[in-house]
Amino acid sequence: MNPPKPIREVMLAAVPSLRAFAISLCGNVDRADDLVQETLLRAWANRKSFEPGTNMSAWLFTILRNLFRSEYRKRRREVEDADGSYAESLVSVPEQGSHLEVAEFRKALKLLPPEQRESLILVGASGCSYEEAAQICGCAVGTIKSRVNRARSRLAEILAIEDANDFGPDVKTRAVANSDVTWRRSG
Repeated sequence: MNPPKPIREVMLAAVPSLRAFAISLCGNVDRADDLVQETLLRAWANRKSFEPGTNMSAWLFTILRNLFRSEYRKRRREVEDADGSYAESLVSVPEQGSHLEVAEFRKALKLLPPEQRESLILVGASGCSYEEAAQICGCAVGTIKSRVNRARSRLAEILAIEDANDFGPDVKTRAVANSDVTWRRSG
């Protein structure tokens, strides 16, 4: 009876098959070689978890396939931006303004009559339908609609909101962000 081959020899003997499998998965020889290399590194690092007497090739193929799938999922979320134009077009609005807006909104919400606040929270924040909110509050659907409408109007008045453009960054911040994007595109 022959003694078992050292794990290193068995792993190296599997390289041609692993490479062929990797090429069939990704269709790119360079990427396939990287995948095989990463597979061998992971297998070597975890060689103690391999159970002697089981199929080493199957173990290596499983590692390779799992690596490919993980990288595929990761790459699917990535955006190709070789020249950096996409990254340049992204604008990050300062966060401190939004914290202040939330604090102001909470104060304004407390100024509403309890019935209006309750109705607005049920419909606007909790996602209840008008019918569900009416059932919870024990009143007619029309009453809930009226309370929500009055609450929204009163909040807009308290917060000095005239239209949808008043949400998010202030006018100056939007102007700077938009001019920066325009400047980058034309420059």
